[in-house]
Amino acid sequence: MIDRYSRPAMKRVWSDENKYQKWLDVELAVAEAWTEEGVIPADDMALLREAKYNHQRMMAIFETTRHDVTAFLTSITENLGPEGRWLHLGMTSSDMLDTAQGLQMVEAGDLLLEELDAAIQTLATQAVNYKNTLMMGRTHGVHAEPMTFGLKLALWWDELRRQRARLVNACEDIRVGKISGAVGTHATLPPTVEERVCQRLGLQVAPVSNQVIQRDRYAHFISTLALVAASLDKFATEIRGLQRSEIHELEEPFGQGQTGSSSMPHKRNPELAERICGLARLIRGNSVTALENVALWGERDISHSSAERIILPDSCLALDYILSIFTRIVKDLRVFSDRMWANIESSRGLVFSQRTLLTLVEKGLAREEAYKVVQRNAMRSWDDNQDFRALFKSDPEAQAHLSLAEMDEIFDYGYYTRYIDDTFLRIGLLKSKVSA
Repeated sequence: MIDRYSRPAMKRVWSDENKYQKWLDVELAVAEAWTEEGVIPADDMALLREAKYNHQRMMAIFETTRHDVTAFLTSITENLGPEGRWLHLGMTSSDMLDTAQGLQMVEAGDLLLEELDAAIQTLATQAVNYKNTLMMGRTHGVHAEPMTFGLKLALWWDELRRQRARLVNACEDIRVGKISGAVGTHATLPPTVEERVCQRLGLQVAPVSNQVIQRDRYAHFISTLALVAASLDKFATEIRGLQRSEIHELEEPFGQGQTGSSSMPHKRNPELAERICGLARLIRGNSVTALENVALWGERDISHSSAERIILPDSCLALDYILSIFTRIVKDLRVFSDRMWANIESSRGLVFSQRTLLTLVEKGLAREEAYKVVQRNAMRSWDDNQDFRALFKSDPEAQAHLSLAEMDEIFDYGYYTRYIDDTFLRIGLLKSKVSA
């Protein structure tokens, strides 16, 4: 991932420095396990604990070996004495690589959960703040019925809570290590070594493995990141839509001195939301590659390896970045409640069509007849730019079934918000009902 979209903490997780330190951590954990098994002498283990890798030397050796693990090990052992022979004892490269990579993914997952929690908390705050802020609900991009902006945010909040549960599960799925040898038989390392290593590193033992940890676990992890990104894409797309000049109910933060366009000084574009949408596409694309990596030849090939060098860090870095952007947008979102009201009223009362229909049915009309009464007035409102409420009130058939007072009651916006508190109570955003 390019620096522009890389935040420091997540960048450190996927740095070469951290990766190679994890490699060394695994190698030393295996050596410690062999020592506990009585194979490596305690004196030799004491010397091994001081082992260090040399990145510059490792890269020089790699030019010859073309194998990063052997280059890594040689950069360490050439500075050790006879005790160096114990390093990597009985292991295959993937024992170290996959176990270390598991540690990196766990670290990355923890950071993502922190960012997700921040987004969830910010949504909760804003959902309550705008719980009763009336706005138009839209289906097919067309005015449907009134709702509140807080309800929209509450839906997003609930969705991210589901995504959090999925991410917790996915993080547990990759919290595994394997120290089982070349094809998973433990022929060169007994299961007790594997158990000791994983316990020391805070990982679960992969119950069964071949040369690698199975990539369905990785696919689960990255697919979950893609799911989270898909939700952020959904939310950002909605914010972008509501920032359109013709609607202009919302506006993402726009800083003092910020430029929206090089040629049009008036522009305040939803560029943060657009950035979320763009990077979400990247993460979703990476999930396809992760799924393709599940099928490997026999006990392992390395077709997955090159792809994982890109998709694992890039997916984590991109999601970390867009989560932080989303939280910022929601926290500092400009909400134009007056414009929301104006947009509601721009429909000239058409939003009351369903309630009008239901009231006529309650008064004894067949649904089909009631529908005709409401629709002919609604179509006149559409075609002639007249107020639906006035048309309906003047309709002789409507007058035959409803008094003017009953009609006025139909056209009450409070009807659409009377259960908002109930929804907020149901999902846990309110502890008690506060509105009438």
